[in-house]
Amino acid sequence: MIPGIIIAGTSSGSGKTTIAIGIMAALSQDHTVQAFKVGPDFIDPTHHTAITNRASRNLDTYMMGEQGVIVSFNRAASDADIAVVEGVMGLFDGLEGELASTAHVAKTLHLPVILVVDAKGLGQSAAAVINGYASFDPQLSLSGIILNRVGSPRHTNIIVEALRKAHIKIPVIGAVPKNPQIHTPSRHLGLHMAYETTASSEATQLAGIIREHVDLKQLLEIAKTADTREVTVEKEDAASLVRDVTIGIAFDESFCFYYQDTFDHLRRYGQLEFFSPMKEELPDVDGLYLGGGYPELYAEALSRSGVREQIKKAACDGMPIYGECGALSYLGKTLEIEHNTYSMCGVFDVMSKMTGRLQALGYTNAHTINDNILTKKGATLLGHEFHYSTTSCEHDQRFAYEMKRGKGVSNGFDGLIYERTLASYTHIHPSNTPFDGFIEQCKKYKRE
Repeated sequence: MIPGIIIAGTSSGSGKTTIAIGIMAALSQDHTVQAFKVGPDFIDPTHHTAITNRASRNLDTYMMGEQGVIVSFNRAASDADIAVVEGVMGLFDGLEGELASTAHVAKTLHLPVILVVDAKGLGQSAAAVINGYASFDPQLSLSGIILNRVGSPRHTNIIVEALRKAHIKIPVIGAVPKNPQIHTPSRHLGLHMAYETTASSEATQLAGIIREHVDLKQLLEIAKTADTREVTVEKEDAASLVRDVTIGIAFDESFCFYYQDTFDHLRRYGQLEFFSPMKEELPDVDGLYLGGGYPELYAEALSRSGVREQIKKAACDGMPIYGECGALSYLGKTLEIEHNTYSMCGVFDVMSKMTGRLQALGYTNAHTINDNILTKKGATLLGHEFHYSTTSCEHDQRFAYEMKRGKGVSNGFDGLIYERTLASYTHIHPSNTPFDGFIEQCKKYKRE
C-alpha cells in the first residue's frame, strides 16, 4: 500500500493549492514525495514538479476512467514515501454529480482527505461547514482539517471548541495564519507556469509556514491509513522496447501544456526530440506533436522563426503532425492579437483571433466522423477544452469530430484535417485515446 493523502478544499479559492504546495515542499525535505493533481490542469503540476523534483501526474476520472487513475497513481507512486494529491474546486464539485471530482478520485484510490477550510470571517459556523462536508458522503474518509487564513490563536480555539461541542471528531491538524505576502501570480489560463515564477523561494517560504503551523507527524500517520488498491503494473524491460520512430515535441514557453503520462506513453514506441519553434531548426523526426500553451504571448517570435515554413513543408510532404489548442492557432494561417496580425504556419487555411474573454471551458465528448491520425470513424474521444480564441474556417474545411459535448472549432465540430495533420481545441489523455494510430502513421512516413 502507498501512503497518501488528498488535499481538498471547501471551494475554489479556499487555499488548497497554497497548502498543498506547502505540504509538498515541507515533506520533500525529508521524504520522497510523488505529487498529483485532480483534473485536467496543466499548470499546477509544473509547480509540484519543481518542488518535489519528480514529475507530477494528473488524475482525472472523466478522461482516464477509474482504472486509468489507479494505474497512473500506482506506476508513479510505487517508489515514493508518500503521495500528495492536490484536489480541484470544492471537494464534491464534479461533472453532473461526483464524476471527475476530488471526492471521486479519493474514493477511487481509497485515500484519506485533508479538508482545507478558509476560516476568514468564520467562527462557530466553521463547525457547521465541516460537519456538512463530513456527513455528505459516508463513503469518503475525511480524516483531517487544516484551517486557512486564521486571524489569531484565539480564532483557532473558537473553531476547535465548536467542533468539540458538536462532537465532530475529525482532528484539526493545522491552522495557517493569513499572510498577504503569499501570492502566486495568474493569467488567463490559470497560474503562471513554475519556470516563470520564483517557485523555489516561494516553496521554501511555504515549507517553513507549514512546518510551523501544520502537524506533519499527524499528517503522515493519516497518510498511512490509505487503502490504495493494489494493481499489477507491468514492468517493461526498456531494452526490449522497439523505439523505431523519432517524435518531435514542441516544448518551450509557447508550447508547454502536456501530460507526463503522454510522454511516457510515446516513449514506449519512439524517441522524443524536444525543440523550440521560436528558436531552433525543425529536428530530423518522423512526426510532430505540438501541445497547447501560450503562442499568443510569443506570436511575434513564432512568426519570425523559419520553423513555421519548415512545419508547413513537412505537413505538405505527409509528415504526421498532431496539435492541440494553442497549436491549432499556430498551424493556421494567421493569429490576430489586439488588432495585430501575425503569420503562422499556414498548414490550415484558417484564421485565429484572441478575444480577451473565455470562449470554451470544460470536458468534451467527440464522435469521430472522419478517419484521422488518432482515431477511426465511429470512435469516441474524451477530453477537455479551455481557450480564449476563436478560429474561422472555410465552409469546405474537413473535420475529424462532431462534438457531443463541448464547443470545438466551428458549429459543433472539431479537429481540422489536412493530409496527415490533425489539430483540435480538444486536449486528450492517452488513457482514453492512445497514440497508437499516430505512431503507426509515423512508422509509415519513415518508410516512405
